[in-house]
Amino acid sequence: MGVFGRNHARVYKELEQQGEPVRLLGVVDPDTARADAVAREFGCKAFGSVAQLVTTHSEVQAASVAAPTVQHLPVAAELLRAGVDVLIEKPLAADLSEVEQLAKVATEHKRVVQVGHLERFNPAVQATLPVLTQPMFFEVHRLSVFTPRSLDVDVVLDLMIHDLDIVLAFAKSPVREVRAVGLPVLSGKVDIANVRLEFESGCIANFTASRVSTERVRKLRFFQPRQYVSLDYGRQEVLVFTVGSDGASAGTPSVNPQIGVNKIAVASEEPLHAELKSFLRAVRQRSTPVVSLEDGKRALGLALEIVGAIRAHGTKVGLAGMATVRQ
Repeated sequence: MGVFGRNHARVYKELEQQGEPVRLLGVVDPDTARADAVAREFGCKAFGSVAQLVTTHSEVQAASVAAPTVQHLPVAAELLRAGVDVLIEKPLAADLSEVEQLAKVATEHKRVVQVGHLERFNPAVQATLPVLTQPMFFEVHRLSVFTPRSLDVDVVLDLMIHDLDIVLAFAKSPVREVRAVGLPVLSGKVDIANVRLEFESGCIANFTASRVSTERVRKLRFFQPRQYVSLDYGRQEVLVFTVGSDGASAGTPSVNPQIGVNKIAVASEEPLHAELKSFLRAVRQRSTPVVSLEDGKRALGLALEIVGAIRAHGTKVGLAGMATVRQ
């Protein structure tokens, strides 16, 4: 379950208390002491396994899977076979063959599967959707200080995958070319990476992701005809700069009278609240989730391609055997 699993339990309980048609029945963790602590905190029951949960509570209809990535397939498949709809945290699975197995089980049992790409539900991302026209260049930075969390995967699958999902949703074009470089710094996996993608549309996207930074940065910027859009995930802010003879009319005039600056109204909300409400709505309506299994597969496939490109680059320049500095 871990820290993020506890966050899911917290938000489900908050939604229940706010009158949403949901009831938190329990939490599952093989570490029973941890499960007991979270269950006491949020007034539900603790279970040591999925089998124990579904046997005890036959009324379970939906569940979040916030286990380590390597456990996503067995845990989610067990829930799906028990008739439970699932939200699976990112990355969706360890590889694409596991995604295919998940899709098969979900189809056989007619279950809803949503993927936990949280930034899709960031109010700043939602506020940006109406201003999208033809994005042609992205510059994305996601920097974080080092923590021992999620060191079982490269930074691409840990952090960058959020932005890969967003840019894929914004660009709406197949990826033509991937160039990538990355290095291990404080762990045995790649901790910092830089990626350049070229899309079939001609759009270019540059990504930098680091989990060894001295500061926390989560920003996405893109250019489209006559506009520059700057999105700050953390601040939940969006600025739109419109260029042209009527640029100033599009917002507050800047130093250049032909450039108008407009701060888009953003309805502040915790993304996890929005995500879980969306998941529960898909469960009740038996509808395709906002972030479908296919969306998760697309982002995972691209992330794995990037990881492969980083390894190929490391081999090419003689970094494959480089020693890592461990904390």
